[in-house]
Amino acid sequence: MADPQSEARLMRNPRTVFRLPLFLIVLPAMAHHSGAMFDDQKSTTLTGTVRAFQWSNPHCWIQVLVSGPQGPVEWSVEMGSPSQLMRGGWKPRSLTPGEPIIVVIHPMRDGTNGGLFVSATRGGGAPIATPTTGGSTPAGGGSR
Repeated sequence: MADPQSEARLMRNPRTVFRLPLFLIVLPAMAHHSGAMFDDQKSTTLTGTVRAFQWSNPHCWIQVLVSGPQGPVEWSVEMGSPSQLMRGGWKPRSLTPGEPIIVVIHPMRDGTNGGLFVSATRGGGAPIATPTTGGSTPAGGGSR
């Protein structure tokens, strides 16, 4: 049985009934991480091969193997969600392991091998797709 005092308080302030669903809708968006880890003032171009293309929520990822002085170095490239990528023409099989790729990213601020996706082309220079990831256009230069 409900507490009569609680029901009376709820009836005096009916806005509470409308605030709770709004809070439950906004909470997941507030829990999403920020993009502060990426340096959106810099762009880095990675030339390598696709190790893996992960089509998953909340973000898709491209693992890229880039030649280094002591062998291949793996870079993790964060993308948008599958729904964002689909709107830009991407599909779960847009990339295959071993495929040559050139990826422009906003690099990690801490210098680790990763970044936020900006654009990509196949080894021959053809653009792969135009995802709407929320990232900005490349600024500055840089190459790896």
